[in-house]
Amino acid sequence: MNITLQLFGRFRDFADAPELHLELPGVTTTAEFRAAFEAWARAHWPDAAIALLQASAIATDTTLLHPRTPLPADGRLALLPPVSGG
Repeated sequence: MNITLQLFGRFRDFADAPELHLELPGVTTTAEFRAAFEAWARAHWPDAAIALLQASAIATDTTLLHPRTPLPADGRLALLPPVSGG
């Protein structure tokens, strides 16, 4: 599946652009995407990004996705790091 992943917060520090374009064959659910993307991130990003990734949410433009949720047909996802206020 072709995925366009929007990056927010600290994730933008790990990439050259605010979006990543990935080809992830056979990925159809959020859980499969998370596993495939974590493998990609381990190869391309520093260890700090992996810990952040594990605590982050995956969403569409309008909805937080649960692990069993099918990915949207357009392949557009967002990676949302945890936030804190103050």
